[in-house]
Amino acid sequence: MPSLISEFHEGERAMHQLLKVQRNGNPTTPGLPMRYGMRVNQSSLVALGTLDDAGRPWTTVWGGERGFARPVAEDVLALNSAVDTQYDPVFKALWEGGDAEDDAVVRPGGGEGKEMAGLSIDLETRDRVKLMGKMVAGAAVNGGKEVQMAMLVTGSLGNCPKYLNRKDIVKNEMKPELVSDSLLLPQGALDLIEKADMFFLSSTNGDTMDTNHRGGSPGLVRVAKNDADGLELVYPEFSGNRLYQTLGNFKVNPLVGVAIPDFDTADVLYLTGSASILVGKEASDLLSRTQLAVKISVTAARFVKSGLPFRGPAVEYSPYNPPTRHLLSEHDAHVASSQSDISANLVKREVLTPTVNRFTFQLSSQSDSAPEWHAGQYITFDFQSEVSAGYSHMRDEDPQSLNDDYVRTFTVSSLPGSKEIQITARRHGPVTNFLWKHNLRVPLEIPVLGFGGEEAFRIPLDPQVQSVFIAAGVGITPVLAQAQHVLDAGVPLKLLWTLRGEDIPLAADTFAKIPTLAAATTLFITGYAEREQVQELGTEVEMRRMGPGDVKKLKGHGARFFLCTGPTLLAAIGSWLEGEKVVWEDFGY
Repeated sequence: MPSLISEFHEGERAMHQLLKVQRNGNPTTPGLPMRYGMRVNQSSLVALGTLDDAGRPWTTVWGGERGFARPVAEDVLALNSAVDTQYDPVFKALWEGGDAEDDAVVRPGGGEGKEMAGLSIDLETRDRVKLMGKMVAGAAVNGGKEVQMAMLVTGSLGNCPKYLNRKDIVKNEMKPELVSDSLLLPQGALDLIEKADMFFLSSTNGDTMDTNHRGGSPGLVRVAKNDADGLELVYPEFSGNRLYQTLGNFKVNPLVGVAIPDFDTADVLYLTGSASILVGKEASDLLSRTQLAVKISVTAARFVKSGLPFRGPAVEYSPYNPPTRHLLSEHDAHVASSQSDISANLVKREVLTPTVNRFTFQLSSQSDSAPEWHAGQYITFDFQSEVSAGYSHMRDEDPQSLNDDYVRTFTVSSLPGSKEIQITARRHGPVTNFLWKHNLRVPLEIPVLGFGGEEAFRIPLDPQVQSVFIAAGVGITPVLAQAQHVLDAGVPLKLLWTLRGEDIPLAADTFAKIPTLAAATTLFITGYAEREQVQELGTEVEMRRMGPGDVKKLKGHGARFFLCTGPTLLAAIGSWLEGEKVVWEDFGY
């Protein structure tokens, strides 16, 4: 519908220009229309943001049951909630540092009200309404355990349900305990961040405020720094060209307040500081497979146990959530470390099994030197120009496509030292589907972002150390470029490889190329397989799943273990190998 507030302010326009957003009208509506007031009344939580007396923004979350926030007059919202009046920074700021004395009415700003913002959010129906306005009056009741507050709403905006993870919100009897107010976060706070799939964020330019949520998969927020030099968090910004609705108040370094709740324990981490908006290479150099990110430089933190008036067991993740994006400094970032001037031309496709193909690419570079990589490393391609259908706000028929950057990594399965490389991949998702269907008579040139992979994942050429490689399906690919040199060096290599019956031709092709590998392999085959195919492999075969005994019997001899499987099997094998030297990669990304 047409906007009633037609102009964006200077900071929002700057964000539009930065992100190349098409200029449209401001969707914010003045006041609190009935349609939004009813949605607020049905919501069980409201996130609130305001400034403390030092001008720092903070965010909190109140509520626990439907109806605790409701319209009581035109553009006036009343909130009645249990609140941690000891440590909640938003309460302290709204009450202007005063104590929670029973029935003492507070009128901040000398009766003029105090600027604030809110986000009404219903995590059962995935509904949310943004609010902005002023606190005009409030009082602490019930021995300072609850507050009643009136908010004059000057603007409101309904938001989509795209990244809301459903939770069953229930009331929590608070027992607040301040664990830490140090910038060096304790382990409990780091654990909270690691599991968080949602947080709340407020920003301000000193005149206006905005509060919203950010959601995704667990591990959405990454800790970029937590030491004597400071505390920095970073998260991928999925909202894309909607980022200006939260951080558009600023051209650079917006001031932000963050609340990261633990919905299981009612613990909460409060943070305040400034944010840097990272675009393009600036984002991808810090956070894997990310073109837009926000880094928060924290200036104050407060970790409180049982500080929230609600809990919220998980019900269902949003179908729009992209996979967790890790820091490049983390083990499983799965991206190349830098941009490059290399491109790859698809020249050959070989069908190995019904779902596994081998692709051969010819590399070209703008520089005179040939691209270099090591055996066992992966190559990172950028398929966006070939596969992406462009921006779309919502796409319920295919939600996972919405934030797909179409950057993919594949382990190189051919030997180093050539401008021709091969990848062996299973058909899964839009990129591999594209490669399967592409007409080879039509030239296909794909940008290469670079090569990556930890040196620790290379099998050492040491005849005195046994190496055990455990692979599932196409997890064999890191072995393909290494095995011949490893075996020729006399390394006592043992390969445990679990494979579906339909993929036996992949094993046959592997042993045909590296004949000496068959004698070092135990193959675990699941599903239907023809006896003749199995007998012709020339290796030890078990017609069953791999079990803990198969792995544990190799422990205790100083062996080094390399794992390349899907996440479920990886977790199981990791528990079987507790105490051993293990390096791993998974292809669950």
